[in-house]
Amino acid sequence: MAYRGTVKPNYNSDPQKDAEILYKAMKGFGTDEKAILELLTTRSNAQRQQIKAAYKNLHGKDLADALRSELDGKFEKLIVGLLAPPISYDVTELRNAIKGQGTDEKVLIEILASRTPTQVKEIISAYKQDYDKSLKGDITGDCSGSFQNMLVVLLQALFAAGEKKFGTDEDQFITILGNRSADHLRRVFEEYKKLSGHEIEESIQRETSGSLREVLLAVVKCARSVPGYFAESLNNAMSGVGTDDHTLTRIMVSRSEVDLLDIRAEFKKKYSVSLYSRIKSETSGDYSKTLLLLCGGDDA
Repeated sequence: MAYRGTVKPNYNSDPQKDAEILYKAMKGFGTDEKAILELLTTRSNAQRQQIKAAYKNLHGKDLADALRSELDGKFEKLIVGLLAPPISYDVTELRNAIKGQGTDEKVLIEILASRTPTQVKEIISAYKQDYDKSLKGDITGDCSGSFQNMLVVLLQALFAAGEKKFGTDEDQFITILGNRSADHLRRVFEEYKKLSGHEIEESIQRETSGSLREVLLAVVKCARSVPGYFAESLNNAMSGVGTDDHTLTRIMVSRSEVDLLDIRAEFKKKYSVSLYSRIKSETSGDYSKTLLLLCGGDDA
């Protein structure tokens, strides 16, 4: 399959040299943010792991900690996010979403609805390893009702549609949508439309509300098109008053080596404006420069 990420490995780079460039960028008075952001956005995640190891070797310090002490705000979160291996990044995001004041349901929904079943399994075991807690247990303790049931089903990723018959429409949706095969779900949606005369999204809007509605819609959107789902999430993050920088950062970091080219194409198709120009008008400073480099091009 063709590579659909925007960030590619730099085969001419040397982790030792890169570690030194970063060290120099942080040494003495002032920080050379430009050097940091230009280097890290032109290395793949696997290469960043090698740079982290080289940095620790050469300077006895953790690179992420060093950067945290030099940078701040949204820019710091974005740069430190780029240093985390993908599964660790998801695990940290989930943990923060659960343990803060109130649960950040948006993060739980986005990660659990959009990752593949294999990734979900990896996330569950990494979560256990990092926090000595069960992700399922934490979600069950933090969320309630049908919303909780749906998240648990997504974690199990094992349901076959129609395997269990429940009474309410909510439970039917949960059972059907808990089947994580996108191909299967798309066939279910077609059948559903034939039987009911309307799209499944309309029934979800009508029959459910709140967080449950959000997670069910996310699962349907991801089954139809993961890049389409993320294009919509990015648009939402940059609409209305203020920008949802947490969501913007999370999507740009986590999709930059997965499908950001497809997300860009969907964004242009849906909103008739390039993702690049939208990010440019909504953000500023080094934070903006880094996001634009991750975006990788303007589909104007």
